[in-house]
Amino acid sequence: MITESELLALSHPGAPKMVTTSVPGPVARQSLARSLEFESMARGGGDFPLVFEQGFGVTVADPDGNLYIDVSAGVGVNSVGRCHPAVVEAIRAQSQRLMHASDISNSRRVELAGALSEIMPLGLRGNCISYFTQSGSDALEAAIKFAKRVTGRQQILAFHGAYHGVWNASNALTTGNQYRSGYGPFMGGVIHAPYPYAYRFPFDTTGKSAEQIAGEYVDYLLNTRYTGAEDVAAVVVEPVQGEGGYVAPAAEFLQLLRKACNESGALLVVDEVQAGAGRTGKMWSVEHSGVEPDMLTFGKGMGGDLPMAGVALRSDLARQIPPGSVPGTFAANALSAAVCLTNIGLLRDPKLALIDRARELGQETLEYLRSRDHRLIGESRGRGLMIGIELVEDRASKAPLAAQKMGHIVVESLKRGIIMVPCGRNGNVLRLMPSLTIPRVYMTRALEIILEVLDTV
Repeated sequence: MITESELLALSHPGAPKMVTTSVPGPVARQSLARSLEFESMARGGGDFPLVFEQGFGVTVADPDGNLYIDVSAGVGVNSVGRCHPAVVEAIRAQSQRLMHASDISNSRRVELAGALSEIMPLGLRGNCISYFTQSGSDALEAAIKFAKRVTGRQQILAFHGAYHGVWNASNALTTGNQYRSGYGPFMGGVIHAPYPYAYRFPFDTTGKSAEQIAGEYVDYLLNTRYTGAEDVAAVVVEPVQGEGGYVAPAAEFLQLLRKACNESGALLVVDEVQAGAGRTGKMWSVEHSGVEPDMLTFGKGMGGDLPMAGVALRSDLARQIPPGSVPGTFAANALSAAVCLTNIGLLRDPKLALIDRARELGQETLEYLRSRDHRLIGESRGRGLMIGIELVEDRASKAPLAAQKMGHIVVESLKRGIIMVPCGRNGNVLRLMPSLTIPRVYMTRALEIILEVLDTV
């Protein structure tokens, strides 16, 4: 396993280190004002009071010289850290040979398709075809389109709390109000069912687990007459829910979904855009359940510093998609493919053992948080380095911590050198999703600062 000293060499030393008395500093404020003048604030982080100037590993510097520890990994993107030397070298080498090749085959994308087949979960490993896209939203759009084509059905079943993208079909599956309000109508035929969010599950779990109730309800919908779900092409699910609050259900839930899909003829599509690429302690989060999906969408951490996303589908399904029917001009350009191959190599390297380390460090982090037993923490949960800290006004009522207080925590943490991005249905979950290369000393320091900030609320 990679040593802590080797990991420290993959990030800037001495973080966090704040040199300005305010955040953003004067140079960053000027840049943010210019961004407001010329860029759309429809993007996700437009109002975040930070400007990235330089990144290395888990550290980020702003234009004023402040040095931060990033426990968000660019929202789960930089699995191996920013500007990893191997990735930089891959970019240098490939950029001198070929970058864009349109949708025509290039050597690196062909190599990548083969590599992806080798690392897929059972059911797809050695038995899949990859379709490349530029973002996670695109990947879900493609998966939905493919599912309808191969089944001849029109409905899609998704879950409360889901985030699957922000285009028309993918946005129809996504349930966050901020992504939907005023943008409809979206694709029709979408059915939403409860996700087993045990901390806030709407049904009594005295006799059955949230996973069992949610899984059996999907079975009821798919395999009972007169439920209105007689034409479901696919069940689309995040094995660990991301934007919905970093909820990691027990294996039983996915196992029940697989059984229900088998009976109904619906496809099981797992969205691994945020939870994949080793983040949960396995290459794909679905592998914790032993379930074999029919399709898998990937993105974020697979590309890292360059965009890469797509969907892997069973070979027999792929053969039913008409050639040339879903073109994508920029997808899997040679440069992005070369970087993705490098990331896969780093994640699979047994000498580094980054995925095993993610599992170990994640468990250590959860134990640390639970041992501190902070009054504002309703629940600490997760799997590997995909950890959610749900904050509440008080534990008895479980009332979500007020938005103003959450804003204070995020900004105050930033002032002390920690980059964090909240999530959750009520916006009250702090998510820890650092690069798998985060040194323990940086993880510990980030946790200490976060708890110090919670004490100020």
